[in-house]
Amino acid sequence: MATLAELSRLGTGLSTQQLQHLQRLVAWWGILADLSFSDLLLFVPVDRSGEEFAIASQIRPTTGQTLYQDDHVGLRVSDIDRPLVASAYGRAEVIEGEVPIKPTNRRASVMCIPIRHEDQIIGVLSRELLPNFAERRDPGELERTYLEAFHQLAKMIAAGTFPYQDNEVDLEQVPRVGDGMLVIDPESRIQYASPNALSTLHRVGVLGNVAGRRLADIGIRHPAIKAVSERPRAVVAEIERNDTAVQIMGMPISERDVLQGSLLLLRDITELRLRDRLLVSKDATIREIHHRVKNNLQTISSLLRLQGRRVESTEAKMAIDESVRRIRAIALVHETLANETTDDVSLSEVAEMLARTAQDSFTSPDRPIHFEVQGDAGLVPSDIVTPLAVVLNELLQNTVDHAFTREVPFTQGRTGLVEILLDRTESEIRMAVRDNGVGVPEDFDGDSQQGLGLSIIRGLVTTELTGSIEVRRRADTSGSEALIEVPLPRN
Repeated sequence: MATLAELSRLGTGLSTQQLQHLQRLVAWWGILADLSFSDLLLFVPVDRSGEEFAIASQIRPTTGQTLYQDDHVGLRVSDIDRPLVASAYGRAEVIEGEVPIKPTNRRASVMCIPIRHEDQIIGVLSRELLPNFAERRDPGELERTYLEAFHQLAKMIAAGTFPYQDNEVDLEQVPRVGDGMLVIDPESRIQYASPNALSTLHRVGVLGNVAGRRLADIGIRHPAIKAVSERPRAVVAEIERNDTAVQIMGMPISERDVLQGSLLLLRDITELRLRDRLLVSKDATIREIHHRVKNNLQTISSLLRLQGRRVESTEAKMAIDESVRRIRAIALVHETLANETTDDVSLSEVAEMLARTAQDSFTSPDRPIHFEVQGDAGLVPSDIVTPLAVVLNELLQNTVDHAFTREVPFTQGRTGLVEILLDRTESEIRMAVRDNGVGVPEDFDGDSQQGLGLSIIRGLVTTELTGSIEVRRRADTSGSEALIEVPLPRN
């Protein structure tokens, strides 16, 4: 579908509102092409004289043979090359005729429809098909009905009432013409039902001939469908009967602001909805697993804390406390995953929770330390967030133990500050933890340190996450900073 930027680059001189109107029309391209069995080309004027045009969009039908094997978007033509287009634009009326198709010089039957927006012609829609279409495809009731529906929509385009204004229908998720179509009169009676529409209705329990019956009589009573006759806008609804789900899109047809009826496109989406339910069930199961893992980790933490109370060795108590904090960091990730519908987690949310935990665990009135998170790394896969959470937990622990040692008392009014900085590029995640404490020595070498905390950090960052870590003294002020870079997986 042509974007506003692409339409603007053609140098049409049209306003933003006019370009948006053309973009809405192009969004209905597929339905219009299938109803007309034709290629559709959108011509927009390059100058106000109407002597030169650019092809802004093109689509081929799925219901018929295409005339064009190559792409014509961006091609510029003059009024001599396309006299019918220029005539429809200048006279503001539908023009039909034949034109030669270059480079083969085959003839094409063309219907040029002026596109009106607020009493101004802003472009021309050209419907193009082989002149012997009737001979190549013997037109039956289906073909005649499709073509009549297209002609009605063409009149609305020329009148400025199609495409519908302020429409919120996602046209990438709606039925196509070939899925099934009903033609409805102003009294909601069915005038015509395509074979595929009959098959879909049969699957929801509507048997026999439906021609002449009202929609309510066959069980289509959705309030959104009723709204088609009340406002000139498309609506989409779903009905479920006999274990079959059917999506319906209603398109009102009007002439001179008088409702002439509507088109209903039907699509059997039973398999799609079944897959949706399976995905929802799968997501619920995964969230329940994460919830149980979190509970199990919390149980392990409780057991370790009970064990720690029975241990007399100070060193053993410290080791148990550190293990409890590491388990808690992993449990936080699973708690977040238990509340998410995807396998991605907000890294900043996990960092906030770890910062709050550190704030509650390590601060006291005589040792005030403030933890804050800055930046955002967006949603990150859980297999990256889990080790990063453990790494962050270790860094916060090391910062408290070494940057704000108890041997160096806090002076009056001084507050320790630990900042967690998050950033993200297309290829990597960056996390930094910095403080305003005593700082590491100038010649500090993190690779030579043998402490358990730094060993865990190095192992997770460099081995599991194939990233890098650097611990150094801050150059701007007192304190230290740990810089971590982790590559993101390629899609």
